[in-house]
Amino acid sequence: MRDFFEQQHLARRKTFRLVVYFVVAVSLVVGLVTLFLYLLTTFNPARLYVSVTPFNLSPSQWNLALMGRIAMVVLALILVGTIYKYLRLRSGGGSLIAQLLGGRAIYPDTNDFHERRLLNIIEEMAIASGVTVPSVYLLDRESGINAFAAGFSQEDTVIGVTRGAVQYLTREELQGVIAHEFSHILYGDMAINLRLQGLLHGILVIGLLGEIMLKSAFSTDRVGERGKGNGQGTGGFYAIVIGVVLVILGYTGVFIAKLIKSAVARQREFLADAAAVQFTRNPLGLAGALKKIGGLTAGSKIRDAHASEVSHMFFGNGLSESWFNIFSTHPPLLARIQRLDPEFRGDFPARVTPAPITEEEALMHAAPAGQLGGVSGEVPASGEGRHVFVHSLAAGRPLKEAVAAPHGEHLRLARE
Repeated sequence: MRDFFEQQHLARRKTFRLVVYFVVAVSLVVGLVTLFLYLLTTFNPARLYVSVTPFNLSPSQWNLALMGRIAMVVLALILVGTIYKYLRLRSGGGSLIAQLLGGRAIYPDTNDFHERRLLNIIEEMAIASGVTVPSVYLLDRESGINAFAAGFSQEDTVIGVTRGAVQYLTREELQGVIAHEFSHILYGDMAINLRLQGLLHGILVIGLLGEIMLKSAFSTDRVGERGKGNGQGTGGFYAIVIGVVLVILGYTGVFIAKLIKSAVARQREFLADAAAVQFTRNPLGLAGALKKIGGLTAGSKIRDAHASEVSHMFFGNGLSESWFNIFSTHPPLLARIQRLDPEFRGDFPARVTPAPITEEEALMHAAPAGQLGGVSGEVPASGEGRHVFVHSLAAGRPLKEAVAAPHGEHLRLARE
């Protein structure tokens, strides 16, 4: 079995490879659109019956300057579409997304046990990951087990957690889920997704432009009687040809790019799972949360109407399961669990009930959030509730260095 450091390395390597594929896909769309428009602009009706292809043109017949200008126009269109989408997505901020999903902000003076426990766990994981403590939102109307990190910089990031997660998960399980979300924040996964989403929309502009040309060609019957005798018929024909080709190339590019983007998202989920183990030193906590998702009737589903817009942000798949899962942003639940618990064979719990509150937990979270109630200065050699960030403090090492370069004691704890 690979340890969590090797799993992180593998996920990063696969992510890099997929991003390269994404860039190649965008470049191919630009190249094909440029080639088509170039051949169209150099088309000579007098040679209508002569086969003119890129393969039978001599080097002297290629107008590279014209091709360059066409490529610049195509790139400009994609860039405008990318920037527009990027700015539109970025303008919302994490709190707006949380409120859009029906989230309610939780404050340190709360008297609710589950809310105090959640705030304390988030503070612990913030220290463990070296990330600023984000704002916290609770999705009261969601009975499924899920969570998300939203925002496009560490300054405007929020973490949202469903009511089902805080009620059904034990402290160790909830700690694993929160650590997973902090990994997304630490490694900039939200920014990666934002850029890919922008580029995806940039490619879509090509297809949308083709649709506009087709609608324009058919809307006033330009190919029909109105075009006869005044040259508009030929113009309408050209508009249809250009429109059809742009739609085919644009939407084919979107399809391929979306496939790659979904694969990137799945690798980042594996990376976040591995990093969560690094932060908590407890793979079974995160595995337990995933198992409860598999056994719960509501699973990880988010019922809010806006869930589909931000489905890639969730800890678990927030949408209904579909057989057509090539665009899924989350790996299969069983695959995620088996990376954490290789002995698991799919025997999900038959019934999931709210996690009991132990006397120790009640005392631990009696202190107001913000004081890390119940946390001691030592790390237990084994057992539940160990907090690796305290060990880092005791060792006198900067927290970010401790996360990036764990020492032998960290490895020993991780193997237990």
